[in-house]
Amino acid sequence: MKLNYKRTFFVGLAFLSISSFWQLYENIIPLILKNTFGFGEAVTGVLMAMDNVLALFLLPLFGVLSDKVRTPLGKRSPFIVVGTFFAVIFMIFIPIADNQSNIVFFLVSLGVVLIAMGSYRSPAVALMPDLTPKPLRSQANAVINLMGAAGAVLTLVMIKIFVKASDKPNYVPVYLSVATIMILAVVLLLITIKEKKLTSEIVQTEAEDAHVKEIIEKQNIEKQNIEKQNIEKQNKKMPKEVRKSFVFIMASIVLWFTAYNAVTTAFSRYAEEVWGFEGGDFANPLLVAMIAAIFSYIPIGIISSKVGRKKTIIGGIIVMSGSYFCGFLFLDYSAWINIVFAFTGIGWAAISVNSYPMVVEMCRETDIGKYTGLYYTFSMSAQVVTPILSGILLQFISYRTLFPYAVFFSLASLCTMLFVKHGDSRPVKRSTLLENFDTED
Repeated sequence: MKLNYKRTFFVGLAFLSISSFWQLYENIIPLILKNTFGFGEAVTGVLMAMDNVLALFLLPLFGVLSDKVRTPLGKRSPFIVVGTFFAVIFMIFIPIADNQSNIVFFLVSLGVVLIAMGSYRSPAVALMPDLTPKPLRSQANAVINLMGAAGAVLTLVMIKIFVKASDKPNYVPVYLSVATIMILAVVLLLITIKEKKLTSEIVQTEAEDAHVKEIIEKQNIEKQNIEKQNIEKQNKKMPKEVRKSFVFIMASIVLWFTAYNAVTTAFSRYAEEVWGFEGGDFANPLLVAMIAAIFSYIPIGIISSKVGRKKTIIGGIIVMSGSYFCGFLFLDYSAWINIVFAFTGIGWAAISVNSYPMVVEMCRETDIGKYTGLYYTFSMSAQVVTPILSGILLQFISYRTLFPYAVFFSLASLCTMLFVKHGDSRPVKRSTLLENFDTED
């Protein structure tokens, strides 16, 4: 059995659409809040944290709803279509409200967009496993992640092209371009992916394919054995030593997200205020970081298989801390900034590829869902707090506090990571190069 790459590519268009929007949101909305409406960095941080607050409630809610819905389009497609429709319509109102300096119009439009985007992320992500046989999902997830990265890169290119240097930039063109990308992606998804029909075919294929039967039977036997072992241990808590490691790795996750998300949320404003970037020029370092991360997945996968996940994460933290420190040293624009951000992308890839697997290796098979939820709760909680906390420092002390802030929390994550003694392993070498892109979203 082989992965249908063409079909998986089209399924990934939904995630391309999502990633395109969020890249635009994180870079342009803070500029509008600051330059048009005159909000201080603290208030801007609060508003920029709202998407993560909403996500804590919307993602599980709409994920469950899409499991239960049955329509002629399938389970997931209706949420993707309706969510994209409302997101695209109201996101166009955002730059219009900006041009009119109408704060009520702006906040209402932004609120509707955030709810719309939250309504279809989980269904869009769930579409891949629905349409991919179990043994091939690792490869398929790699394709999905590449599509998401492609969406982010497309948006950064649109920002560079359409955001012109001006005292009052007109963001309508860049919003229209990203909205067009989102619409085209979802329309092409609907034309090429007949969800309901394909879901039935996948079920039938899994039932008929002898090889898949053998794999599934083996997995079921292994699962039964694990369940038997877990029944014997179900009254036992996580061993004290493992629990200690779990606490330290969750602390590390909070700390490195606190550092990283502060930089990504405030970067467009920092680039203008400190480095004197104009228009969409701030997209250049972000593009370099994104592309460097994409190209580093394969070598990071190889390194992890040789030295283990913990050491790879520690290496990533050191690289990230060094890049944050170097970012602080620049007082104005220099081509070296792009080199620094290339290392930022590489460091972040090393962390993101290996952290989630370490978390789930500390728990029982029957608790994977629970600990996955904890992973996302802790990481998103950091992303709720850090725009506010870093925003207060930016407003009341100086913009120059951004990178020292990131260095502090990044080094703090290094300290906590050193105390993690469990959950490490040397990942099995991937059978194909593509599988190195199989990371948690």
